[in-house]
Parts: sequence; structure tokens; C-alpha cells
Amino acid sequence: MSDALLQVRDLTKRFPVRRGVFSQITGYVRAVDGISFDIPRGKTLALVGESGSGKTTAGRAILRLIEPTSGSVRFDGQEVTTLNKHDLRALRKRMQLIFQDPYGSLNPRMTVYNVLSEAMAIHGLARGRRRERVYELLDQVGLADTAADRYPHEFSGGQRQRIGIARALAVEPDILIADEPVSALDVSVQAQILNLLAQLQQDLGLTYLFIGHDLSVVRHISDEVAVMYLGKIVEMGPVDALFSAPVHPYTKALLSAVPVPDPDAHKHRILVQGDVPSPMNPPSGCRFHPRCPDATSACAITEPQLEGESHRAACLVHAPAPLRSAK
Repeated sequence: MSDALLQVRDLTKRFPVRRGVFSQITGYVRAVDGISFDIPRGKTLALVGESGSGKTTAGRAILRLIEPTSGSVRFDGQEVTTLNKHDLRALRKRMQLIFQDPYGSLNPRMTVYNVLSEAMAIHGLARGRRRERVYELLDQVGLADTAADRYPHEFSGGQRQRIGIARALAVEPDILIADEPVSALDVSVQAQILNLLAQLQQDLGLTYLFIGHDLSVVRHISDEVAVMYLGKIVEMGPVDALFSAPVHPYTKALLSAVPVPDPDAHKHRILVQGDVPSPMNPPSGCRFHPRCPDATSACAITEPQLEGESHRAACLVHAPAPLRSAK
């Protein structure tokens, strides 16, 4: 029996494009196009990629904040995509989202107490002791009790994100989907929030799906990394293996852009040519082949699949070593 808390299989999300007087469907944006992964209990999987790769759409489709077009999402053995509204609300207590924007994700007309207690009221939690529970949550995220009666505009960006994390914890979830939770914060504050998330995972046994584009951040917090490009996962593996020996040319390019805090270090930067193709009309074969410096004629015809064992890559040219030796 798998120890995975979350199992995603062939998840797809396509958005219809409508044009004309009668709003006829003229095509589809393939935002997420058949991704699969598992997240074991108490572990962190990071979804990374540049803007438009589909990582945020994938996170929202898993939670059914947007309805997936096809595929399977199993949480603790229960299929999420077929649940009715009543059962889905009950399950969402165990699956929560941390938003990217700490400024826009909090209601400016609600005090912190109301923000945190609202979810408890919806799910019938902490009856008769909600203020005490709010104080506990604030303490968990490093804020004083006095924050409960203040409004979001009275806090800094980092403090607001702590409130957002406390809101997600209010219903005692098992998994948090963190959608670029530190990208809008200063670097020094980013480190504080990442350390907080790591401590909460250790204390509460939480499972994370961490969505981001900053690979230096991802390396700090994740156990496994999945690299997305144009709706597809092109490489996935344990964080140390992926960072020390990347296989896919796109992953290598992303890692080459990570700054090194050493003025004397000489690092070879891989510059990817061209623009990201339209997700309405993705290239045939490997979706990265129009921009790949190592592409062959076969890359434009055959779509590569993730190959390998713990460290897998979808590349016809740079297949994992065991696969190359087998050939």
C-alpha cells in the first residue's frame, strides 16, 4: 500500500477560448496537460517552472478551486474529482491553500480574529474557545495576541503572510498547497517564512505541495522537485539529485540562472533562445525542442515520457544513465 497522501494521475486542465459574436469555442489553452506525481506523508514536493508553465493551475485543480478537465486526484485514498459539494467541503478542511499575495488575500474589512475564526465557524471547530484558538494560531506563526484585533493594513507583508499561514492552519489540515508564498516578500523575510514552514511541518507533520519559480528557495524546503514546462513535467527527482545532476536541458538552464553568493565564482549561464510557445498550440514532440540547443529531428516528432527510477526525465537526447546503458 502506498504511503502517498496525495496521488495525482494524468491531471489535465484546458481552458476554452471563445471568439466571435456567438462566443464559439475556437480552441483550448492547455494549461496542464497530463501530469502525475505522488507526495508521501510529511514530505514536500516542489513544482517549479517559469511563468505560464501551469504550476499554479495544477495546484488549484488539485483543490478543485477550478475543475480539472480530466485525470485523477486521490487524497488519502479518496478520489477528489468525483466528490459532490458537501463531501468536497468536508475534505477541504484537510487540504488548504497559502496564497501568493499577502496583500490581496486578506479581507481589509475583517480583523485578524475574524479572518482566522471564519474558517472555524464554517467547519464547526473550536466551539466556545475560538478566541483562545486564535491566540494559539498567532503564537504558532510568531505573532503576538494583540494582532487578533488589528486589521490587515496594519501589518507588513511578512506579517500578513504569517496571518495567511495561520488561516490555513485554523482548520487543522493535513496538506498545504503553498502557491509561491514568498515571491512577494523581501529576501530576509523570505528566509523567515521558509523557516516557519519547515518548523510547522516538523511540529504538525504537515505535507506540502510548494509551488515556486525560485530554485534557491525550492532547494531549501523541498524533498522532491518536479520541473514543469508548458503544462508538462519534464524532470522530477529528489532535490539533491536534481540539483547536482540535472538531466533535461530546460532544468539545466533554470539551474544556471540561480545566483551564487560568491563574487569570485565563475558560473556558466545557459541562455534559452526564443519565447515560450503558445499553450493553445504547443509544439509537436518535445515541447521544449524549438528552444533546446541539443534538439534533434526526432525531438520534433516523438513526445518523450518520464523515464528513470527515482530521478526521471522526459528527454530523448539526455535519457537517464540506466536507460542509455540499456539501449
